[in-house]
Amino acid sequence: MTASSDRVGAVVTGLGTCLPETVVTNDELSRHLDTDHAWIHSRTGIERRRRASAGTTTGDLAVTAGAAALKSAGRDDCDLVLLATTTPDRRCPATAPRVASRLGLRAAAFDLSAVCSGFVYGLSVADAMITAGTCERALVIGADVYSSIVDPGDRGTAVVFGDGAGAVLLERGRTGDPGAVLHTELGSDGTGDDLITIPPDGDHLTMRGSDVYARAVTTMTESARSVAAHAGWDLADVDAFVGHQANLRILTSVAKRLGLPRERVVSNIADVANTAAASIPLALADAAAEGRVGSGDRLLLTAFGGGLTWGSAAVVWSGAEPVQDQRS
Repeated sequence: MTASSDRVGAVVTGLGTCLPETVVTNDELSRHLDTDHAWIHSRTGIERRRRASAGTTTGDLAVTAGAAALKSAGRDDCDLVLLATTTPDRRCPATAPRVASRLGLRAAAFDLSAVCSGFVYGLSVADAMITAGTCERALVIGADVYSSIVDPGDRGTAVVFGDGAGAVLLERGRTGDPGAVLHTELGSDGTGDDLITIPPDGDHLTMRGSDVYARAVTTMTESARSVAAHAGWDLADVDAFVGHQANLRILTSVAKRLGLPRERVVSNIADVANTAAASIPLALADAAAEGRVGSGDRLLLTAFGGGLTWGSAAVVWSGAEPVQDQRS
C-alpha cells in the first residue's frame, strides 16, 4: 500500500512552542569569545539565540510547549507523551512522565534520545503507535536546554546552540486528511558517534563541525529525497522544506541538491540558533504564523544529529494555528 493511499494514520492537529525570554546576541558572545558577529553569521547564519534562565529546565520548556500544542488543537488530553531531548532534567527517571503529570495527563510517557534528529524520531514513533492502534492521541515534544551542556568558552559550540521547545499533537485519522503524516524514514551510523558527543570523562558537548557538515549535507539530501519518493511526491511539488536548523549553509546546500528554490526553504536559525530536538517544530511554527505554510501544503522535514542519527518525514500540513509562548 502506498503512502498516499487513504488508510489509517496519524494527523497533526496542534502545534505549540516555547522560547525563553532572554536573548543573547552575537555581539554579547563576542565580549568573552575570540569571535565577532560577522564571523558567526557568515559561518552559521545565526544572529541571536535564546537562553533559559537559571533554574529553568527542559521539563519547564516542554510543559509550556506541550500545553500550547494542546491548546492549538483544542484538546485537553492525550494517551501518549513522547519527549525528545538530549538534556533531561535528571539522568533517572525520564523527564516525560513528570511533564505529563504537570500537564494533568494520565498517559504513557517516555523520553527519546536521538539528539538533533529527536523530533523526527518522535514523530515517526508516535505515527507508528497511532497507526498500530496502541494510542489514539500523542503529544510529541522536542525540548532542549543546550546552555546546560555547552562550554561557554568553546567558540565551536557556544555560538551555535540555543534553548527552546516545540510540540505537535498527533491524532488518529486517515492519510487523506489534512495534517497527515504520509511517510517517515529513520537511520543511524554509530561509527560516527564521536563527531557530536559528551566524552565519558567530560561535562560539555564537543563537536567536529567540518566533519558533521559534510555528513549532514549528504545524508539529509538522500533521506529527504527517499521519503518524498515513498510519499509519491515529485520534489518540484514540495511546498516547504523544513530542515533541522543546524546551520544555514547546510540548509541551503541540501535544498540546492534537492532542486528546491530558496523561497521554499523554512529557516529561523538567525533568531533562535540550533535548538536541537526543538528546531523543526519551532521553525514550522514561525512559518505557519507568518503564513508561509498553509493547509494542504506538502512539507518535507529532515534532520541530522549526533549518534549519528537522521530522519525525514513527508507531512501534508493541516493549517493548525500555532500557539507560541515564552517563559523566563
